[in-house]
Amino acid sequence: MQMLMENNPSSKDKIIKPDFSTKTGREFLAFYLQTKFKQIISYDKKTAQPIFKEINPNFISKFSRRLIENPNKKFLIGVTGESASGKTTICKQIKKTSTLLNFPLEFLSIDNYFNDISELIKEYGDFDSLRDNGYDVDSPESFQLELLKDDLTKLANGIDIKAPEYLINGTGISVPESIPISSKKFILVEGMAAMYKDIKDIFDVKIYIDIDPQIQKKWFIERASKRNQTKENALKHWEYVCNAAEKYIRPSKAQADIVINGASSLDYFSQIIEFIHTATNCFTA
Repeated sequence: MQMLMENNPSSKDKIIKPDFSTKTGREFLAFYLQTKFKQIISYDKKTAQPIFKEINPNFISKFSRRLIENPNKKFLIGVTGESASGKTTICKQIKKTSTLLNFPLEFLSIDNYFNDISELIKEYGDFDSLRDNGYDVDSPESFQLELLKDDLTKLANGIDIKAPEYLINGTGISVPESIPISSKKFILVEGMAAMYKDIKDIFDVKIYIDIDPQIQKKWFIERASKRNQTKENALKHWEYVCNAAEKYIRPSKAQADIVINGASSLDYFSQIIEFIHTATNCFTA
C-alpha cells in the first residue's frame, strides 16, 4: 500500500481543479477517478489477501456516467451479505476511518427497519419460539421496505431523515423516527435487505460481502456466545440462517457491482479509504 500511496499526488503536487459544474469538468473527474480505481484494483490483485473478489465489468463506466449526468444527487452505497460475513464490522471501520479523514460519509443500518414484532414475541414467549414456529425473520416481508425506500430516496436528494430503531434486547420493539441520519455526499447503507426487491435499484454502488463458510460459521458461533446464547441454540439458528441466505441473500451476489472478501484486514480497508481520500482531495483552486 505504501507504493500505491506514493503514486498519489502529494500536498505539493496538486492538480488544478476543473469546474465540476460543467460537463467537461465532470468528465475529467470521472476519467481521473477511473484511473485511480483501476490503480487500486491492480495493486489489490497482487496482495496476499485481496479485498476485491469480483468486479462487474460495467461498473466503472456506469459509475462514471452517473457522476457526469447527475452530480448533485448523493451517492448511495448498498452493502449486503450473509449473517456473520463481516459486513457490519467492515462498514463500521469505513465509517470510523472516514470520520478521522473528515470524509463526508453517513452510515445507516437496515437492521433498524425490521418490523415491530413485540406483540408476536409476547404471544410466543420469546424470539426463538417465534422463529421455531415459522416466523421468517430474514424474508422481505419482515422489513419496513416501503419506509426504507422512502428514506433512501430522501437521503439521495439531500433530505435528512430520522430512521427507526429496532431494539436488539429481544423485545422485538421498533421505535419510529428515532435515529437522525444526515444526507451527506456519501451514504453507506448496510444490511441483508439492501438488495431486496426494488431497494437495490436506489443504490449507485452495490457491494456484496463474501466469506468462507467455515470462517462465517466460526464468527457466528462466537457472536452468539457474546449474546449469551447457548451453543445448541446458536447451531439451531445457524441452520435457519443458511436456509434463509440460500433463498434471500445469495442470489443478490450476481447483481453486485463489487464482491468483497469479508475476511480482509480492516487496516487494509482503512488504507484503501485513505488512498481514495487523498486522490479525491488533490485539487487546488
